Amino acid sequence: MAITAAMVKDLREMTGAGMMDCKKALAATEGDMDKAVEFLREKGLAAAEKKAGRIAAEGVCATSISEDGKTAAIVEVNSETDFVAKNETFRAFVTAVVNQAAKTTTTDIDAFLAEKWELDSSKTIKEELSSQIAIIGENMNIRRFQKVVAENGFVESYIHGGGRIGVLVEAECAVYNDAAREAAKNIAMQIAAIYPKYVQRSEIPQDYIEHEKEILKAQAMNENTGKPENIIEKMIEGRLNKELKEICLVDQIYVKDGDLTVQKYLDAVSKELGTPIAIKSFVRFETGEGLAKKEENFADEVAKQMGM
Repeated sequence: MAITAAMVKDLREMTGAGMMDCKKALAATEGDMDKAVEFLREKGLAAAEKKAGRIAAEGVCATSISEDGKTAAIVEVNSETDFVAKNETFRAFVTAVVNQAAKTTTTDIDAFLAEKWELDSSKTIKEELSSQIAIIGENMNIRRFQKVVAENGFVESYIHGGGRIGVLVEAECAVYNDAAREAAKNIAMQIAAIYPKYVQRSEIPQDYIEHEKEILKAQAMNENTGKPENIIEKMIEGRLNKELKEICLVDQIYVKDGDLTVQKYLDAVSKELGTPIAIKSFVRFETGEGLAKKEENFADEVAKQMGM
């Protein structure tokens, strides 16, 4: 049976589901409107669409690492409330998502969502997400993921605050033992706490440095009117150096020992291991980072859910 635009429009108005989802439902049910409605309900798409306008800025970050430490993934899955973020059903779903992310070959979130759900190949990941929205009763979103494959070492992770912050660290090292893993986890904790932007200075784009110099120059000239230009330049150099130390991981003061920088800590670990250990890359996700959060009275929200 030919699926017309009018049929898609009618189904969309009946269910609130997306246009493409309605078209798919009608095609799957040979144009039977009642069966199409049931199809959408079974997939959780109708319920999910109605909740899609709500802000999902809570949630958790989770990580998954292979037994040999070579492959890892990190995801951020959002929910509307912190209450749901602590729900066992929600967390089980997040675990399944990150485990699948560790096996994917794509780096694109839309392509990832279009993949078959590993635990039920009759659904895509996006369709399973919609089903979970219907079950849990809140809008949810698989916001982002990243997969890391270590070529000359291993990956270690750290989760802070029950999933508020997640970190993956790729370490280059010839050994993979408890001491090496502990060192990498310590660095992951450093990244969670201090949030560097780069591993080392050679990674910093020159245009970033030039931009910061201009800002620092304006600050120095405003604060020190009348001082010679060579003095201003020395001030800029000092301030820039201080700033770069703060944003470069290996230059930061090591949080567990204020007498060391991160690089000096790694040097000490390398000596103990009998082989060099270095940080090649890192990924840091913080739940809700950059998202607007809905401020709502909890009592009012409960009353609303109960229809009061």
